[in-house]
Amino acid sequence: MLTWETLESACTSCVRCGLSKTRTNVVIGVGNRQADLMFIGEGPGYHEDMQGEPFVGAAGQLLDKMLAAIGLTRADVYIANIVKCRPPGNRDPLPEERLACLDYLRAQFILIKPKIIVCLGRIAAQALIDENFKITREHGLWYDRKGVSFMATYHPSALLRDESKKRPAWEDFKALRDRYEALHISG
Repeated sequence: MLTWETLESACTSCVRCGLSKTRTNVVIGVGNRQADLMFIGEGPGYHEDMQGEPFVGAAGQLLDKMLAAIGLTRADVYIANIVKCRPPGNRDPLPEERLACLDYLRAQFILIKPKIIVCLGRIAAQALIDENFKITREHGLWYDRKGVSFMATYHPSALLRDESKKRPAWEDFKALRDRYEALHISG
């Protein structure tokens, strides 16, 4: 039977790919386990690997500010990544690494039952929405799959590197706020 305990045990003992050899901590996820809204990034960075929690570095601080700007906190949402272990040098997770972790992410979806999933960045969007997803062209668009609304926006680390992406990301977050509020008015 799938439980949080069985999922965490499976993740912490995982050796499905080479990332298991270089990790400090497995980074499963954090937040409200009954959340209607789930954020998915690509993978842990240095700080996340050290602390075992997603989005705790500079990108995480920016994500917290973005959430606050639409009236939410980490306690309202669930945050996870495509891969649960840090790729060396913060490189993009390889396709085989993403595939090795996909069952864990599916288990998180089953346990949480989110109504809205926001992919943070291209890697997450390509894994969950479309393998040919172009973040600059398709961010902010909604995709409905099996009763769940998916949207992708720029990864917070991209916003830290390129200020010109902040305005479009803010527009995406306003659309997210509207969809989330509509869900709670009708739900």
